[in-house]
Amino acid sequence: MTTLTPQRIAPIPFSSVANPGSGERLSVAVWSRPGDMALAIAIRIAELIRQRQAEGRRCVLGLATGSTPIGIYDELIRMHHDEGLSFKNVTTFNLDEYWPMSPTGPQSYHLFMREQLFDHVDIDLSCTHVPDGMVSADGAAASCAAYEAKIRAAGGIDLQILGVGRTGHIGFNEPGSPRASRTRLIVLDRVTRNDSASDFFGEEQVPIRALTMGIGTILESKQIILMALGEAKAPIVAQLVEGPISEQIPATFLQAHPSVEVHLDRPAAAHLERERTPWVSRSVDWTPSMIRQAVVWLSGHTKKAILKLTAEDYNENHLQDLVARNGSAHDINLIVFRDLQETITGWPGGKPRDRKQAGDIDRPRDEIFPKRVLIFSPHPDDDVISMGGTLIRLSDQGHEVHVAYQTSGSIAVSDEEARRFLDFVRDYSKSFGAANMDHSARKMIEVLAATKPSDPDAPEIQRLKSLIRREEAKSAARVCGVGGERLHFLDLPFYETGRVRKKPITDADIDIVVKSLRAIQPHQVYAAGDLSDPHGTHRCCLAAVFAALDIVRGDTWCKQAPIETLLYRGAWQEWGIEAIDLAVPLSPDEVARKRRSIFRHQSQKDRPLFPGADDREFWQRAEARNEATAAKYDALGLAEYEAIEAFVVWNGKSID
Repeated sequence: MTTLTPQRIAPIPFSSVANPGSGERLSVAVWSRPGDMALAIAIRIAELIRQRQAEGRRCVLGLATGSTPIGIYDELIRMHHDEGLSFKNVTTFNLDEYWPMSPTGPQSYHLFMREQLFDHVDIDLSCTHVPDGMVSADGAAASCAAYEAKIRAAGGIDLQILGVGRTGHIGFNEPGSPRASRTRLIVLDRVTRNDSASDFFGEEQVPIRALTMGIGTILESKQIILMALGEAKAPIVAQLVEGPISEQIPATFLQAHPSVEVHLDRPAAAHLERERTPWVSRSVDWTPSMIRQAVVWLSGHTKKAILKLTAEDYNENHLQDLVARNGSAHDINLIVFRDLQETITGWPGGKPRDRKQAGDIDRPRDEIFPKRVLIFSPHPDDDVISMGGTLIRLSDQGHEVHVAYQTSGSIAVSDEEARRFLDFVRDYSKSFGAANMDHSARKMIEVLAATKPSDPDAPEIQRLKSLIRREEAKSAARVCGVGGERLHFLDLPFYETGRVRKKPITDADIDIVVKSLRAIQPHQVYAAGDLSDPHGTHRCCLAAVFAALDIVRGDTWCKQAPIETLLYRGAWQEWGIEAIDLAVPLSPDEVARKRRSIFRHQSQKDRPLFPGADDREFWQRAEARNEATAAKYDALGLAEYEAIEAFVVWNGKSID
């Protein structure tokens, strides 16, 4: 099997397979950017297609669905249009399909493959195969056997692309699936159904069963490439790569295959030894960030505050080299302690030069105070959920705070919530005799009644749901001290599909963000670096912000006062202590005020429409994360706070 080389595949190299962790049981490549990973794998597929063409043979590909392989499909489409890559000799077999499911249903993998690949290349659709989601229960066994027969008749799968679920499933082979299993009808795990909830507008709409290739079928593929993206996959990836083979984690059966590669972005690799504790298995470059990572890990591992760590603690935990290079455990402790201490500030926008106003005379003063601050919020509630306390601080300390809501968030409003507002409008209009308003409300109620839960929203319903979220955002911002004149609703077009699946980011999205930057000319920008939301909106929004910042960097106003860009998290996970550049402590009163602002998002209360892997409400998740960050600082021996919101300074490079 050809080994990927960064020089041949992409301009940004991945963390080399030559430096694996000592416990890795599979060949692993860790990429700095998912786009480079997608390009590399697409090149591999293209090479195989062309090789089979030269041999006069068909190329048989096993394909996966979901957000992970979309980048590969985009690159293959580009190669078809720009490089003449033909798919006329390609046969494909998809891993799975929901059951029951019409091939034209919005969540159908038949439709997914046509939208993401087949309709954009010259493949013969008769040579593409997806399990039949419309087969009867009595006919499922025969249909699955026929699917296996088609794979055998095609000569077997040359290259199988896989993702991995949080349960460890490959295809839809849930925990307990035997190694010898074949294509069959199975029952989906609750975790899997929860992860699919965003595609179906609620977990209750997700089919209970699905058709899937078996593990035995997958393992008969000649070559296998497994991909994983994002922090949510990190725990299962560590078990897949470093754990023993187990039916309870079906993906571990891949360890017995002779030709498997695992490709990860850095967040997905975060729990691997090579990323978590690289010094255990190899010599490392002791940069300041690596030293901080090691000392924070050692403090947690030994359950000692940083200033209590001894030379023996370092020596007994694979960190002898660090002490040997720096001469003293005490000196290392002090360096890291002071480094972490300097991340803590109650003045996230900087401190004024007026000492009486600032109070604390020991901190450096800012040349620009107050600042113009622009907070980008992917959805209408991410600002208050993820950095509501800091937003309050910035406003209370006199900065000119603007919030730009990048998307309408309309798909996260339930039909019942929309119906409640329509009932109010209709009843209100009746009481004042406003017939036209009553007619409009009644018409939209009829549209809602005729819409299935899994159907895309009609345009007028999208507008209503967008308005609901917009008014909630205004109310929440007022609690934080930000008036409506400083709220900007960008409604980026990539989001406005009425469906969970979004369009790709285009220049139209980026131009809107550029205009907001140029209109406000901020000194400080905050953006969501939280990439684990269930349907990828945060990732798309961050890409738009990065691209826009790159464009305005050449503007005169930006050259005169370069923008400080900070990335927040909190709705889905938090930054690790080792990565934090700015830690903003919150008082109990500020925590309570933040909670009140989150509560103004009534359409998201009680149970969010897309809860993801965490069933708690967003305010509960945020408070737990903020309290946990404060507790970690306390355990390291630093000051004890009620809660802390954390940020990372963006250095102009992708955080992927």
